[in-house]
Amino acid sequence: QVQLVESGGGLVQAGGSLRLSCAASGIIFSINDMSWYRQVPGKQRELVAHITTGGSTNYEDSVKGRFTISRDNVKNTAYLQMNSLKPEDTAVYYCNAAEYSDAGILRGDYWGQGTQVTVSS
Repeated sequence: QVQLVESGGGLVQAGGSLRLSCAASGIIFSINDMSWYRQVPGKQRELVAHITTGGSTNYEDSVKGRFTISRDNVKNTAYLQMNSLKPEDTAVYYCNAAEYSDAGILRGDYWGQGTQVTVSS
């Protein structure tokens, strides 16, 4: 059974930092791309940060220079370090694991339950 369990969310003042963790089980973590998404009520879920199996990263423009995604293939855990937080970062943050074949076909797509991040002004 695949499980992605997020932790580390909470309430923080603007300018503060949080570190989200996503612990994975039931998958071969090292062959999955890992991503963090966020969603606010009434809006579509948006991609925040992505890290490939090889460690390449990309970020949504508004978080570049403030957020850092990383992964630990020994601990089967992905992280999102969030610095200089702004009220507009307030959202539920979701972890995603995606496994692709060598041909680039999606073979597995898994989501965590989400963790709330609230940034007060």
